[in-house]
Amino acid sequence: MLLDIHVRIKDALRTAISAHWNIDPPDVALNQTPKIEMGELATPVCFELAKRLKKAPRAVAEELIAACKAIDGVRKLELAGAGYINFFLDRAYVMRRCTAAWAGTRETETGKVIVEHTNINPNKAAHIGHLRNAAIGDTFVRVLRASGRPVEIQNYIDNTGVQVADVIVGFKYLEKKSLADVRALIDDPAVKFDYYCWDLYAKAAAFYEAEDPKHALRGQTLQEIEEGKNDTALMAEAVAMTIVHYHLETMARINVRYDLLPRESDILHLKFWDRAFEQLKEKGAIFLETEGKNKDCWVMRLDTEGYDDDKVIVRSNGTVTYVGKDIAYQLWKLGLLHKDFLYEPFDPERHVWVTSSTEGRPIHPAFGHGAAVYNVIDVRQSYLQTVVRQGVLALGYEEEAKHSIHFSYEMVALSPACAEQLGIELSAEDRKRPHIEVSGRKGQGVKADDLLNTLENDARTEVGTRNPELSPAEVNEIAHQIAVGALRYFLLKFTRNAIIAFDFKEALNFDGETGPYLQYAAVRGNNIMQKLKESAPDFDFTSIPAFQSDVKLPILLAESDDIWETVYIASRLDEISSQVISALEPATLAKYAFTLAQRFSLFYHRYRIISEEDPDKRLFYLTVVEFVRTALTKALDLMGIDVPKRM
Repeated sequence: MLLDIHVRIKDALRTAISAHWNIDPPDVALNQTPKIEMGELATPVCFELAKRLKKAPRAVAEELIAACKAIDGVRKLELAGAGYINFFLDRAYVMRRCTAAWAGTRETETGKVIVEHTNINPNKAAHIGHLRNAAIGDTFVRVLRASGRPVEIQNYIDNTGVQVADVIVGFKYLEKKSLADVRALIDDPAVKFDYYCWDLYAKAAAFYEAEDPKHALRGQTLQEIEEGKNDTALMAEAVAMTIVHYHLETMARINVRYDLLPRESDILHLKFWDRAFEQLKEKGAIFLETEGKNKDCWVMRLDTEGYDDDKVIVRSNGTVTYVGKDIAYQLWKLGLLHKDFLYEPFDPERHVWVTSSTEGRPIHPAFGHGAAVYNVIDVRQSYLQTVVRQGVLALGYEEEAKHSIHFSYEMVALSPACAEQLGIELSAEDRKRPHIEVSGRKGQGVKADDLLNTLENDARTEVGTRNPELSPAEVNEIAHQIAVGALRYFLLKFTRNAIIAFDFKEALNFDGETGPYLQYAAVRGNNIMQKLKESAPDFDFTSIPAFQSDVKLPILLAESDDIWETVYIASRLDEISSQVISALEPATLAKYAFTLAQRFSLFYHRYRIISEEDPDKRLFYLTVVEFVRTALTKALDLMGIDVPKRM
């Protein structure tokens, strides 16, 4: 694979530099060349060496090229420009190695990675912002696993927080419902409970504003939930865990799965915070403030740039803040708390487990103890995530703090057209704005299931029009795959620090930078093979992979720079995946897949493939089709996007 060739090139250059000039080699950077005719890779290392050796960069490059020994996968080295070294790869070698690597499995790297994502408050239906979190987190998980890393996916359930308490206030004090009433509502098949709670949450917010501005009922309800073993706590448990089931169903619609649901109630009941509190006090990481606005609070002093104020960890009334519980949870994820949950299956069909504080199965997967932890949480939580990391660092765990990573992203809004299509009333001024922000507390928002339903309905109309011969079941399946592809690609193609204004028309477009465009390219590749089966039933399909070892392949690749450029882009999948991991930027993968789909479309239109009369060329073109469609399908799978059988 290309990354292996990168490693060999860098090693060869470093060895040659050390041997030829007897100096410690500098870091060797490899960049893509502007044009494929100039080779595939280039290094500017000679400019750095020229400063140290007091020679002209071109002279240094000439000496270094002469000093380098042969490199597997590299055909030749060439001096370029003012002192660059360009590398021309062995085209057939690259194609063969990538095919072999894709057919096998990667060696597993040591050290489990924990990725925590989605983390929806279990008080109402999921909304569009949660979809971006889940799409980013799930794509990152898929890329990590494809690279050989073992990954554990956690979805934290804040079942004792303010948002759940507000819904319970709504049930108890606005609707005067008992625990039995709420359970009957949950069991009623005519009620979509997460939607019901969506509306109730907004009503509770309006109730506070009009009747309880000091939120006394919220405080009382929170206390009852934390105490447990009362009707309020049982109601909160029933509401929260019922809505978690709805959330899992919603996320399953976009191909997102989890391994473990850690619950905040279990962190409280198992006294994780007590254990973390003692560690923090013992290390002097927190201290009791004796004066000022934080008098009688336990606070943490932040010595991180940009944050001057001390952070309250335990309030003066003895209650722990949200971030305090999060520090304890982070210590557990890293295997530093020396205390564990009990575990129960939550959804056996989806292989999801949930934490428990009262009873557990003696046999369960090994959870926690991550060598690295990525918390996928929006950028508005940056301060709190800094406090969590600071808590780990203050305990002396420098390496673990380094591997406690906030994977941040910006919010999702709606285009004015999308907002109106979903029934949100807009003013004339709103229609001129670039995006419309939403608020769940005000009841203004886009439920994830509503969004998916609209996308599927629009896709169903398009698929049915294009393919009238398909059955309704086939149309529904394809429409679902297109809708998910449109949504996930739209949520991934923007850099994670960009605010997204979601738009139905843009997302579902079959042309341009969209999920359906990529799916269409992959379907086209599959159709070529299907047409070949139909038009040439005696064709030996084993001859396609066999052609990669044929002596004609290097010749044909050498003659066709444009075809080679398409193959080369396809071969970069592992390199791009590595960039996603190092830069925490899934948009890199999305842009790569779009570029590959474009190149494949050009290849498809430029060359006769099935109708090519020269048998060697036809086999060559088919080999390219197989290679590119494999890479594109793998890239789509890394983004959680399926390839439909028709478009």
